[in-house]
This record gives sequence, structure tokens and C-alpha cells, in this order.
Amino acid sequence: MRLFNAWEMGQDQTKQQIEKGLHLYQSNQTEKALRVWMRVLEKSADPAGRFRVLGCLITAHAEMGRYKDMLKFAVVQIDTARELEDPDYLTESYLNLARSNEKLCEFQKTISYCKTCLNMQGTTVSLQLNGQVSLSMGNAFLGLSIFQKALECFEKALRYAHNNDDKMLECRVCCSLGNFYAQIKDYEKALFFPCKAAELVNDYGKGWSLKYRAMSQYHMAVAYRKLGRLADAMDCCEESMKIALQHGDRPLQALCLLCFADIHRSRKDVQTAIPRYDSSMSIMTEIGNRLGLIQVLLGVTKCWMIQKELDKLGLLKLHCLCERIYRTKGQQRELRDHVVKFHECVEEMELYCGMCGESIGEKNNQLQALPCSHFFHLKCLQTDGTRGCPNCRRLSVKPGYV
Repeated sequence: MRLFNAWEMGQDQTKQQIEKGLHLYQSNQTEKALRVWMRVLEKSADPAGRFRVLGCLITAHAEMGRYKDMLKFAVVQIDTARELEDPDYLTESYLNLARSNEKLCEFQKTISYCKTCLNMQGTTVSLQLNGQVSLSMGNAFLGLSIFQKALECFEKALRYAHNNDDKMLECRVCCSLGNFYAQIKDYEKALFFPCKAAELVNDYGKGWSLKYRAMSQYHMAVAYRKLGRLADAMDCCEESMKIALQHGDRPLQALCLLCFADIHRSRKDVQTAIPRYDSSMSIMTEIGNRLGLIQVLLGVTKCWMIQKELDKLGLLKLHCLCERIYRTKGQQRELRDHVVKFHECVEEMELYCGMCGESIGEKNNQLQALPCSHFFHLKCLQTDGTRGCPNCRRLSVKPGYV
């Protein structure tokens, strides 16, 4: 009987300490909350309590941008869920593992863990998590630029939200849909969905975390900038940044800094934009947001183009780099623009082989100059049977000195 009472006390004390940590966390005393939760994790013998405190640690580290620590706690939570032998706990822990990998841009792993969640045979609790699983999977497909599957997952998540009257989930899905339509350049929809998220926050979010408001305002800022409504974009971004700073939300701070930089670049104010890109890049590097880093580098590149500080060869390399980035992301319109500009630079500098027509200077090739100083691919000169320079039609094909 004495052992049973000790076990009960252990459970009660674990619960009290978790609640104490939550109170500290909601009061923006994050480090104190983390110390309380870590103490619970070290001393509690209650597996269910350990599972819950691991969930708190995962959420806190996600919001601070400490994604590697988030992943570490998610792995521990999986082991705890297996110890509990409950499919609901296991589903939730795999979802946290999927989210951790999503934050680290490990999108294939995210999709794999999401599929594991969906295959779990749990209770109603597990089924209710399926909306969040679909959202995480949609974000992963979007990160891989697989747009059709991303939209399919977002639509499933939205159905789950409506069926379960889950306004928080609906708000998050609307923000992801805003990001989706911003990427495929339907800016009216890119604005509509985060505005819908903001309405949900206003109507139902009295007890919600302010991060939902901050998230919707950030996505509205992105859409407003794309639509050229720069004053509205600045207002939304400032509100989002204010909340991010209050709550120590490093990932959102990085995104807001990127958005501020983009707004200033859209105003041709490069001198103000560049320092904000630098600050955003510093945080993106720190937290491991690789997709965010690409957006920062593209923004900086566009600033250079506005300043026209690059020489012609630099512009050529720039368009070549942008072509590769947009090809990887599957953004066809931008890809075509940079392919055209790349070839315009090649034509202007005459950096192409007059025999095969391919560009020179894009990759390592053996070249040969003729006495007239026009140069070609060595293999083209060796295989072509003509006796003159294809560019200036001089007859001698004797190689030059260089």
C-alpha cells in the first residue's frame, strides 16, 4: 500500500511541476520553464508524465528554433511511447518526430514518419491527430516543390479541421496555403488564406498563443509585398516581429527580417535591405533553415542586380546560379527568366563556341584560341572539318599561342 501511495505522489508531483513550467513559459520565462521541465524529465518515474514533459520540451525548442534539440527530445519521446504501449502516444510521438525533421528541412524523412502516423491503428485521439499529420506532410511536399501532393495534403488537413471543429488547425492550414499560393504566384489567394487565418484568431483565439496571430500577420505581409502594397506589408510584418521578439521566437524573427529586407528592396532601398538580409541569414544559419537561406541569398542577389555592381561575367554566373536554384525548386517562370537572361549575357559577351553553339565559361572545358583570338572547344576544332574560323571566316586554322 505504501508503494502505491508513493507512486501516486510521484504522478501528482510530476503534474504540478509540468504545470509550473507551463505557467513560466506562458509568462515568457522560457529558460526557467526549461529548467523545471528538465528536472521533471530527470527525476520522474511516471512514463505518462515523462511523455507529456517531453512534448512541452519539443514545443518550446521548436519555437526557439533549436531544431536539433527538438529532434533529440522527439527521439526520446518515441522510446517513452513504446514503454507505455499505447498507440495514441506512439502516433503523437511520430508526429513530433516528423515535425522535427520538417523544421530541419529533412522532407523525405518527414513524409516517411507522417505515413507511419497515418498507418497507426489508434483510438479517436489518433484519428484527430491525422489533420496535423496531413499538414506536416503537406509542408514537406511543398518544401520538395511537389505542389499537387502538397495541395492534396492541405485539403485533407482542412477537412479534418472542419470535421473536428479544430480552429487552431484550420488557422495553421490557412497559413500554409498562403505560403503555397505565394510560391506558385497566385497572390490573391496568397493573401486570402492568411487573412482567413487572422479572422479565426480574432473570432476564436482569445485563449490561443499569440504565435497564431504572428504567423497569420507574417504571411499577410508576404502577400501584400508581392501585390505591391508595401505599406500594408510593413504594418503586418512589424506586428508579427513585435510578437516574435516578445516570445523569443527565433524562426519567425528570421522570416520577418527577410520580409523587411524584401520590402526595402522592393522600394529600391538597397542600403536598408542588405543589413536585414544579413541578420536574417545569421539566424537562418543558426537554426538550420536551409530553404530560408536560399530565399535570403536570392534577395541579396537581386539587390546586387539593382545596384549593377556586378561585371558582365558576374551577372552571367549569377543567372546560372539562379537557374539552378529555381530548377531545383520547380519554379518554372523564374527559371525561364534566368535562362533567357543567361543567354542574353552569353550573346553580349560572345561567350559561346561558334561551332557547337554551347556557352563557354559555364563549366570546365578544354578550349583552343585561333590566331584571330576567337576561341572554341578543343573537341569541336578537332572534329570539325572546316579550314576557317566560324566567327570571322579567316582561313588559317593554325592554333594561336594561348
